[in-house]
Amino acid sequence: MPASHTVLIIGGGAAGIATASSLLKRRSDLDIAIVEPADTHSYQPGWTMVGGGIFKAEETRRTMESVMPAGVTWIKQSAVSFQPDRNQVTLEDGSAVTYDALVVAPGIRLAWEKVDGLEDALGKNGVTSNYRYDLAPYTWELVRSLKSGRAIFTQPPMPIKCAGAPQKAMYLSCDHWMRSGVLDNIDVEFRNAGGVLFGVAAYVPALMDYVEKYDIALELGSNLIAVDGSGQKATFATEAGEVTCDFDMLHVVPPQVAPQFLADSPLAGESGFTDVDQHTLRHVRYDNVFGLGDAGGMPNAKTAAAVRKQAPVVAVNLLRQLGDKNPKAGYDGYGSCPLTVERGKIVLAEFGYDGKLLPSFPKWLINGTRPQHLSWILKADVLPWVYWNAMLKGREWLASPKDKSAS
Repeated sequence: MPASHTVLIIGGGAAGIATASSLLKRRSDLDIAIVEPADTHSYQPGWTMVGGGIFKAEETRRTMESVMPAGVTWIKQSAVSFQPDRNQVTLEDGSAVTYDALVVAPGIRLAWEKVDGLEDALGKNGVTSNYRYDLAPYTWELVRSLKSGRAIFTQPPMPIKCAGAPQKAMYLSCDHWMRSGVLDNIDVEFRNAGGVLFGVAAYVPALMDYVEKYDIALELGSNLIAVDGSGQKATFATEAGEVTCDFDMLHVVPPQVAPQFLADSPLAGESGFTDVDQHTLRHVRYDNVFGLGDAGGMPNAKTAAAVRKQAPVVAVNLLRQLGDKNPKAGYDGYGSCPLTVERGKIVLAEFGYDGKLLPSFPKWLINGTRPQHLSWILKADVLPWVYWNAMLKGREWLASPKDKSAS
């Protein structure tokens, strides 16, 4: 007989752990299992700060055991397929686990292989990325050592997690070069596959001020397709054809896709991500399945801040599902992107579905459309503490679920 649990959660990242904790906050005796093969859990928003020389990499990582909620069964394996018609998930060793309710939160896959030559180039010859724990320190090493030449920062087509991260790396680098007196000797380029600097127009003017301040060459519609690491050349697809550029530093954000086992499953929508109602986060075809986090098919920004709002919604609606009741809580698409435009100042972008501005604080305290030091304190000091001590523990600071009719 397969093992069975009342609630089965796929993924021990921010979404999976926060959802388990929010469920246990409401029903402490609930039988929950989390399927997660990793030994460690990372605070990924901190990697931008590692690449900017503000945090140490080890400060962003803890053991998985230390964040696993008390009372939860940890199944230390990978899930390989879903059988939702049988309320079952198959694991990598061939065994199966059944459930009454399923939470799908395996995250997003970084598809490094989609850029020719990139995997072999990473970590040497000036090629780096803050999207990997082991490479973020190399970003800072490159920034400190570069005195002249060309620095290129890339952004692939959407979806990606934390759409502001490609720019954050660039602004922090430029700030260091300016403070060091070498920025005038460095040609900085931002090559973005998209057609706009940032997807929510209200924040673009403040960001453009910094593009101009740092004299950054903004190249939109420019998508990285190949890297020659040893030759320090990067090739981009543009409307005018392929363009190959020399570089001294190349900060790459990889293309990102749904995990293959999810994309191939009955739970996936056309995008490959979990096909859920964007407000209730319940699956559109399987009533006892919920999805959130970076693997969710909702049209929101894929950020840890989004997960902070989503987890309580899933907790409320899943418990109602177990009680044969309809979903009650609604998610409004909230996401936050603290854009580190210089050391000590941040443009705090907070928005929901359709780009609606959703500030957490009154404008007199934090005006998210302008760079502010208080936003920096929030990013550097407050939010990491909130992540480890509140969000992952089921303490829903500024994240109480709302009625779905208000979504």
